[in-house]
Amino acid sequence: MTAAKPPLISIITVCYNAADALAHTLESVAAQSYPHIQHIIVDGASTDHTSEVVERFPHACFYSEPDEGIYDAMNKG
Repeated sequence: MTAAKPPLISIITVCYNAADALAHTLESVAAQSYPHIQHIIVDGASTDHTSEVVERFPHACFYSEPDEGIYDAMNKG
């Protein structure tokens, strides 16, 4: 019998033009001690340097496209 896999925790962060605050969020998630974390960033097609910030954090999955607002972004996540 094989051992059960530990649960995967998904953290979904929605943002729009939030490059300044997003780095802190990504650092915080990366610093967690639990190893089975999936961090999904759902961006509403930001016009600032949000994508450049996310690129510095290889643990994050990044999706950027126009949306219908925060609740639409959350549902995508």
